[in-house]
Amino acid sequence: MNYVFSFLILSGIFVAAINGRVDVIVNAAVTSAEGAVERAISLIAVISLWLGIARVAEKAGLIDIMSRAIAPFFRWLFPSIPKGHPALGCILMNLSANMLGFGSAATPFGLKAMQELQTLNEKPDTATEAMCTFLAINTSSVTIVPATLVALRASAGSKNPSEIVGAVLFATACSTLAAIVGDYVMRVINHKK
Repeated sequence: MNYVFSFLILSGIFVAAINGRVDVIVNAAVTSAEGAVERAISLIAVISLWLGIARVAEKAGLIDIMSRAIAPFFRWLFPSIPKGHPALGCILMNLSANMLGFGSAATPFGLKAMQELQTLNEKPDTATEAMCTFLAINTSSVTIVPATLVALRASAGSKNPSEIVGAVLFATACSTLAAIVGDYVMRVINHKK
């Protein structure tokens, strides 16, 4: 992959030099760098807000309450995780952040969930069923409010940045359903072996 990108960059510079248009490449590089910094700064507020809310919810015990409320659903998805295990809270926070469209804020919770799931793993070099299920759901992740995407569209000057909410909800619901069904089918096949 590095060779492909190196080839594209070098061939672009070569063609620009032959055509006498190196200034176009320099201007594009500077403009793109400025745009990237502006978008990154605009996303800091959204991610900081979610991480702050998540921290307050964790300290207030809201995570434990929510974990108990959705325990029956989680029991079906993650039968190997003991009741009250810290992994459930981390999984809940990860999925909640993903549902609200804060993928970057969800990452630390996902990593912590995997660490907690690893404590239950009898074969440390092999992923458990719970790890595979979590990974499938996390990757497909239902997104109710794609906040990061809406923020990106707003910062890019979209006149209606939230018009994608319905389409994103439908697409991610379908992908999550497919992930859950696929995970269930693979579990059944694995248990038959």
